[in-house]
Amino acid sequence: MHHRIPAIPWKTWGLALAFWTLLALSYAASAVISARVEGEAESWYRPLVWSFTNFYLWMLLSPAIGWLGRRTEALNWRRMLAVHLPCGALLAAAQVAVLIALYWFFCGPSPSRPNLTFGDFARMQFVYNFHLSMLTYGVILVALRAIDSQRHLRDERLRTSQLETQLVQSQLQTLRVQLQPHFLFNTLNAISALALADPVQARQMIARLSDFLRLTLEERHAQQVPLLREMEFLQCYLGIQQVRFQDRLTTHMDVATETVHALVPNMILQPLVENALRHGLLDKTGSGTLHIVTRRDGDVLMLRVDDDGIGLPPEGPRDGLGLGNTRTRLEMLFGAEATLELQRKSEGGTRVEMRFPFRECAA
Repeated sequence: MHHRIPAIPWKTWGLALAFWTLLALSYAASAVISARVEGEAESWYRPLVWSFTNFYLWMLLSPAIGWLGRRTEALNWRRMLAVHLPCGALLAAAQVAVLIALYWFFCGPSPSRPNLTFGDFARMQFVYNFHLSMLTYGVILVALRAIDSQRHLRDERLRTSQLETQLVQSQLQTLRVQLQPHFLFNTLNAISALALADPVQARQMIARLSDFLRLTLEERHAQQVPLLREMEFLQCYLGIQQVRFQDRLTTHMDVATETVHALVPNMILQPLVENALRHGLLDKTGSGTLHIVTRRDGDVLMLRVDDDGIGLPPEGPRDGLGLGNTRTRLEMLFGAEATLELQRKSEGGTRVEMRFPFRECAA
């Protein structure tokens, strides 16, 4: 993967130009005033050339310094110093060398020392200005890191607000769509039928329905939950669906041990399972099998839902409400690091697979 310095908008360049111009003018004015206070007839030309050349060079170097800061933000302070000390020294030396060369080209030797050679001038100015350039590099680095941190904090707050809104909408959608009237009525009818024939199972179904409703509303402010909690919710949902399908539905949970504490978006599996039941297994003649698999692949968590139902329509996969909602949430949480794929299985049925960064919850 190639990393490059990102393009900077023209508005940002304009603000930077204004900042460095004001800084150059203030330093030039300070040099002229100091010289005249000391009785020297200093003109504006030489201080302006020095100040503008000096600060405009730093303006041009700022994107590279910001890029180095972003590339080393995750390092500890020892490794950060190991990068920035040599890089700072290199950039400072280059900046001073170009500054001296340009200043000599435009201004030449000082009228008070007309016999001064370029070599002597360069050595003297390099000694005077190299440490100042190193300090300037450090100040720019700290300032740009502070600006980036502030921007990241603002973006994170905005993303958090968007995720909270999306989560509330998802929960409302779950109650409105997934607990449709006919589904709830069918569940209650099944419980009613079992009340006389098998009171124990009827009570179990009431408990499952109660757990389903409770888990749907619990942790409504949590953007992510441990996978173990998500599987608990899913088992409650499947327990209710088992009444609807009875012996036509077989489910397998293949949950890898190292994934049980992984953080997953709240209520992320239920829409995929419902999609498999409604569009894959409901219209299938005979029994069907649902297979839920979780695996860790390095820094990636994989969640998969397989069914052996009627499969995808001839025109190919199409995102419905549940899949579209799930894809949007993954994109908001993980950006381009998350994927959701819907595909036809060669042996029949459908596979939905999600992949996103593996992050383990705190103990």
